[in-house]
Amino acid sequence: MTRVLLPLALVLTLLGLAPPSSADGVQRVPVPREGRAVDTSHPDRVIGRGSPASCTSAAVVRAVARGGVITFDCGPDPVTIRMAQTAKVVNESRRVVIDGGGLVTLDGGGVRRILYQDTCDPKQGWTTSHCDDQASPRLVVQHLTLAHGNARSKRYEGGGGGAMFVRGGRLKIVDTRFLGNRCYRTGADLGGAAVRVLDQHRDRPVYVVDSEFRGGRCSNGGALSSIGVSWRVLNSTFVGNRATGRGANPPNPGTPGGGSGGAIYLDGNLFTLDLGGTLLRRNVAKEGGGAVFFVSNDRRGTMRVRSSTLERNPSQGFETQGLPGIFFLGKERPVVTDSVLR
Repeated sequence: MTRVLLPLALVLTLLGLAPPSSADGVQRVPVPREGRAVDTSHPDRVIGRGSPASCTSAAVVRAVARGGVITFDCGPDPVTIRMAQTAKVVNESRRVVIDGGGLVTLDGGGVRRILYQDTCDPKQGWTTSHCDDQASPRLVVQHLTLAHGNARSKRYEGGGGGAMFVRGGRLKIVDTRFLGNRCYRTGADLGGAAVRVLDQHRDRPVYVVDSEFRGGRCSNGGALSSIGVSWRVLNSTFVGNRATGRGANPPNPGTPGGGSGGAIYLDGNLFTLDLGGTLLRRNVAKEGGGAVFFVSNDRRGTMRVRSSTLERNPSQGFETQGLPGIFFLGKERPVVTDSVLR
């Protein structure tokens, strides 16, 4: 009798014990409980009364300011809500969960940021002397689309975050799409066309799960940007994002600075990045890190890439040898397993 030994991964898949592959062929990774969607079956607030017309920017702004679990009742079809004002989280809120049910798009119209949370902003309520490390609000965005947000104006706080800016508390993003968001075209230490994060309670990681980032443009970080913040990016997709600055950081003489992290730009001291089951494709950096720019200033930061594909992410200035699309300075070389980098 001839014995045929099948690969372990195939055996597990046939037995239903392995996560399925995504449409792009990237093997999904398990998501810990902390990173999963929140149960919103008993909402505190419902935006809308069954029709698209009843779902307004003003209703979103009011609901976010009041906090709690927020859902939408805008009818059975997809709906786009044009945001006439940025929705801001009040710092007294313990948690704010925004669940679009897979049907709702919040659109910044190319002129404004969509969501804002800053525990150090006294206008949103000063709740502690340690504003940069308070436990709440806990902001969760899920089953939603955030499109055409813009943080290019100097009046926008935080140095970026075209769709979302978050400082303090906690942030989790699940099954959310970010489309065509923008922030500053040039400049050092400015970033995050989609999301900019500056602090998280007790340095816990931001979870980004089952989410998609496309067509973002910013000086640094065409999708995500942070300073001293850890991330777990799982089963997500980054396609066609760009870091548009010029001159890197600190800026080369005669340049405005920026241009690093076509998709992801991370800076600071001790922080981590976990990329699992994630696709990064055709992201571009004018300077370093067409896919990922990771600089741990004190060299204590660590990065791992597992079951992911990073392909065709040109770094037009510089990248780390042997890691296509990545510029990395940290404790040790990134740990790469079951992944494709090309």
